[in-house]
Amino acid sequence: MGAHPYVPASLDLPGYVPLRLTQLEILGTYLGTSLFVLVAVWLLSGRCRRLSGTDRLLMCWWAFTGLTHILIEGPFVFTPDFFTKTNPNFFDEVWKEYSKGDSRYVARDTATVTVEGITAVLKGPASLLAVYAIASRKSYSHILQFAVCLGQLYGCIVYFTTAYLDGFNFWASPFYFWAYFIGANSSWIVIPLLIATRSWKKICAAVHQSEKVKTK
Repeated sequence: MGAHPYVPASLDLPGYVPLRLTQLEILGTYLGTSLFVLVAVWLLSGRCRRLSGTDRLLMCWWAFTGLTHILIEGPFVFTPDFFTKTNPNFFDEVWKEYSKGDSRYVARDTATVTVEGITAVLKGPASLLAVYAIASRKSYSHILQFAVCLGQLYGCIVYFTTAYLDGFNFWASPFYFWAYFIGANSSWIVIPLLIATRSWKKICAAVHQSEKVKTK
């Protein structure tokens, strides 16, 4: 077994290559890029007519989450040897760092890879489609957002439930538990809940209005 910073210490990771980038370099690049995406989408959405501030914020969220699903989670799914690469790229480093908060990633846990695969392949593109749907005021906008939110919430439930059932001991320290395992995932619980509730109300109101028109 090669020396590694993950829990449990007995985790066998043959060929493990230590991190080349620092935590600050990884988080700074990710957060800086994410902020750029949010600002860019917010400014571009201002050119779309008849969009409310809430709609523009939703476009920012869906662009951010869609790109995260595809560009960050996608490489994890399709690069099983990311922790052994002698010339790792930024995404390899991201997952070696995040694995300090959940070693199931570096261990290639089947349930974790499956959840991330579905997220990258289905929910990622659907999130970007939501950006277009909101900007174009498509009739399926709220149905799409509601469906993707349910998928995200389901993924989080599976993620946390399997961690609990498997022993709930995959983080290197309390810091990584709160910062990575809890903190990095909490937004995909709170925000989808809020969006799903909003979309549900919009859908119900539209159906109610349609039924009133039919009965006249």
